[in-house]
This record gives sequence, C-alpha cells and structure tokens, in this order.
Amino acid sequence: MVIADRKNHRIVQWKIGDTNGQVVAGGTGQGNRLDQLDTPIDVLIDKKTDSLIISERGNRRVVGWSRRNGTTQGEILIDNIDSYGLAMDGHGYLYISNALHEVRRYQIGDKNGTIVAGGHGKGTGLNQLNYPHCIFVDQQQTVYVSDTYNHRVMKWNKGAKEGIVVAGGQGEGNALTQLLYPNELVVDTLGTLYVADSLNHRVIRWPKGATQGTVIVGGNGKGARANQFNSAVSLSFDRHRNLYVVDTDNHRVQRFSIE
Repeated sequence: MVIADRKNHRIVQWKIGDTNGQVVAGGTGQGNRLDQLDTPIDVLIDKKTDSLIISERGNRRVVGWSRRNGTTQGEILIDNIDSYGLAMDGHGYLYISNALHEVRRYQIGDKNGTIVAGGHGKGTGLNQLNYPHCIFVDQQQTVYVSDTYNHRVMKWNKGAKEGIVVAGGQGEGNALTQLLYPNELVVDTLGTLYVADSLNHRVIRWPKGATQGTVIVGGNGKGARANQFNSAVSLSFDRHRNLYVVDTDNHRVQRFSIE
C-alpha cells in the first residue's frame, strides 16, 4: 500500500508483513524543491505510466513521481491549485477536488481541466459542494464525491448539471442516516458505497438506493482499541476483500476481514 504521510512530507510504501515502510517520494524535508513535498494529502498510482500522482496542499500543486528505481524528484503536473482528493478513471483521465468547491477532470498535460461536479460556489444545493475531499470514479465515468462539509456523498453522472445525494445529507450527526465529515469512499460493482465517516470514527456501508447505512467497522467511539478509530479518513480493499482503514490520529493503518 502507498500512504500519503502528510506531516512527515513524504509518500511511504508498505508491503504486507513488513515492519518498516519505504519512502518512495519526498522524505527530504518540508519544502518546494522538486525532490521535496509539503503536506501531501492524497496519492494514487498511475498504472499506465507506473508513477505516483500526489496532491500537495502546502505547495498548491499536483506532482507526478516515477516509481522507477533511482527517481529522486517529481515533476509538476498542475500548479496553483488548492487540491484535495485525486482519482483516475479507466481512460487515464485525472480527477481533482479543490477548495473552489468543485471537481475537475484533466487529461495528463492539461492545466485547466473541465468541471464535472460543483463549480457553482460553496453551498448546499444539488449543483453545489462544500469543500469536497475524496473522489471515486466508476467505469461509466460517474463521479462520487465526499461533500465533506455538507456531511453527504454526492453522485454526479457524466455530463450532469447537478448531483444526487446517495448517502447522508441529513445534517451532521451519528445516526445511520447521517455522516460527520465523510472522507474516502469506494463504490463496488453493485453500487454499494463504503465511506470513511471520519469524525464518527467508523466505516459505513450504504447499499445503492438505501436511505441509511450500516456500520461495518468502528462506531465504538473515539479511541485506540482495535475496534475503534480516532478519525478514520481513508479506506481501500484488496482483492481478497480485506478492508484497510487509515486511522489518522492513532497513526496507524488497520486491516479488517469483511464478509
């Protein structure tokens, strides 16, 4: 797994079973040189080019970093951007959420991009977002967005002028109909949504069309026990359906076997 180790200003790769990770980008101190990172907040692997794409909050840029041995610096793909989350679709388009309350789609090499979600200022309308963070894009180029400060997840079909609320949207709270600063999300082939419900310290599963979710891990209050989180901000699955959760303020990643 590859982790944006934000406050250490580096990207770290961990192989299952290892007791130490390997720094694969940054790690030379906080700064704006091409061999440095400043507060990397998200990272993805571009399999086509075998490179990392990194969202850097501190340097207001998105950089690419080859995974080839001997690579010591990255290249700037997009600068002057207050980026948050990253996603890439099967056609190689890059999606970036930003502090202008929108998600843009880019071809690699394109500096401007096209708005695919939000873009109508900060707000609660169906055509608006409020500090969107994480993104998931399916095979139909449908964009799912954690509309973090609206405490909801939005689905934007390709070419849509407004989104659809698919989870939350009932105000902030810890009921099963609510979310509290949702972050990373994954959607499976059945349309089931999995959300890192960060400040509810839980991961919630939300079937397609459902009006409420089910807690699958966490939800036992804020804490450091094995069944607890202290700000669950990111998640992913491996091919064996193991769930990995980034438990930020406990400075750990937890693995769970999910039915």
